[in-house]
Amino acid sequence: MFIAGRGMNSTFSKVLVAGQWRPSRATNSIQASNPITGETIPEQFPVSPREDILDSLEAGAKAAAELAQADDDAIARFLEVCAAGIETRAAELVDLAHAETGLPKAPRLKDVELPRTTDQLRQAARVARDGSWREPIKDDARKIYSVRGPLGGPVVVMGPNNFPYAYNGVGGGDFAAAIVARNPVIAKANPGHPGTTRLFAEIALDAARQSRLPLAIVQLLYHFSNEDGFALVSHPLVGATAFTGSRDAGLKLKGAADAAGKPVYLEMSSINPVVLLPGALRERTDQIANDFFSSCTAAAGQMCTCPGLILLPAGELGQTFLAAARKKFEAAEPGVLLGRGVLERLVKSVAALRDNGAELICGGQPLPGPALRFANTLLTVTAEKFLQHPLALQTEAFGPASLLVFCRDTDEMAAVVTNTTGNLTGSLYLSNAGADDAAYAVLEPLLRTRVGRLLNNKMPTGVAVSPAMNHGGPYPSTGHAGYTAVGLPASVRRFTALYCYDNVPAQRLPRCLQTTS
Repeated sequence: MFIAGRGMNSTFSKVLVAGQWRPSRATNSIQASNPITGETIPEQFPVSPREDILDSLEAGAKAAAELAQADDDAIARFLEVCAAGIETRAAELVDLAHAETGLPKAPRLKDVELPRTTDQLRQAARVARDGSWREPIKDDARKIYSVRGPLGGPVVVMGPNNFPYAYNGVGGGDFAAAIVARNPVIAKANPGHPGTTRLFAEIALDAARQSRLPLAIVQLLYHFSNEDGFALVSHPLVGATAFTGSRDAGLKLKGAADAAGKPVYLEMSSINPVVLLPGALRERTDQIANDFFSSCTAAAGQMCTCPGLILLPAGELGQTFLAAARKKFEAAEPGVLLGRGVLERLVKSVAALRDNGAELICGGQPLPGPALRFANTLLTVTAEKFLQHPLALQTEAFGPASLLVFCRDTDEMAAVVTNTTGNLTGSLYLSNAGADDAAYAVLEPLLRTRVGRLLNNKMPTGVAVSPAMNHGGPYPSTGHAGYTAVGLPASVRRFTALYCYDNVPAQRLPRCLQTTS
């Protein structure tokens, strides 16, 4: 949560530009706010004007030229030193991220997200060292060769509010992938956790010094106007942009970047449909209801892989599942939301679902007190009503909320799946004894083309940092179905150009193309 203010720029935290922590030229500022207590955190962070942005672009362009010639080991060392620095300052990072986001210190921040972040940095270091991201292709007969290389300009990384470490603009997955491909990063802090991002930037700057790399390999601006953000992502010196956040903001950035011919990779919204087939419910209703509850309410539902749309049989089977889930949702204490903006959007989203025919079963309203909380919420609708307003009933309710769609048979389930938009994930629960195999054969091909990651008998929350992972999907979950934000070396591909060499003598080719096949 954050608030805006005005003041003299000498009172603001310094921005990191061209290897130096320096005062911004800003006259406006933002402050984070503790979502548990409602108290404003005193430190003020500048809203950078166009001049700060242009300085960072010029420094980033210079650093890009130097990084293109960087040694593999130097890049790998930088990423490893970043990981070690995060571990050294873990207690400080956990305390500050907890204050800014309300996320639990343990296990979430200390035991889950921080180790995940250092692990992905070390995985990125291994990919930088082994060169697998380059994907060399050799056609010796025609003397044509290709390899992936850097973009020649800085990558702008805009991180989300819900993962202050793993997707941070500095130190997160997009940052790591951009660095592997020899691109410097201009990070925009999420206004919900600017102090946490500053700590990451301090660690990364120290890692650059230790690794003897250009200090502008990482730069940090905390905030800027929408207009200046559009100017940044469309600037001629920019290599690409990575954004994780709302669909509204992402599409506006995409419009600006596309108009200038600049690559932009977006992770925006997803409701992650889960199909519960009859045989599965006959075997293990209570277990599936517990899986659903745990997945939907984890981190107060503030995950991009939260199961927001459940398809299940109408009649006794579906009602038994609903009763089991409702009991768990009503009994559990809701978690803290990340900020007032999240709460306000959640209120509007639930209202939109109800306005289009969804029936509220439980929850549906904010809770009193200084902490920002929203009651655990279940809504239901028939497949017939869903099909009358399929887009409106796929409104993302970012929080502990889900819509259950009751379907009379496989044909209705197929019709609902066919009318879903693109999502990061989709899951099918089916009988262990084969009772649902026929229905699965109908539904799986329909769901497969509408999601990035397909699961069986598993809820979608939890994104493993694996080379085989796809954390992406068709629009509107992302801006392009062909790329992933997680999984190395695949995630690096977003921040590369394809270099082709035709009739170039072997000794003049990049080293990875000079070796014999």
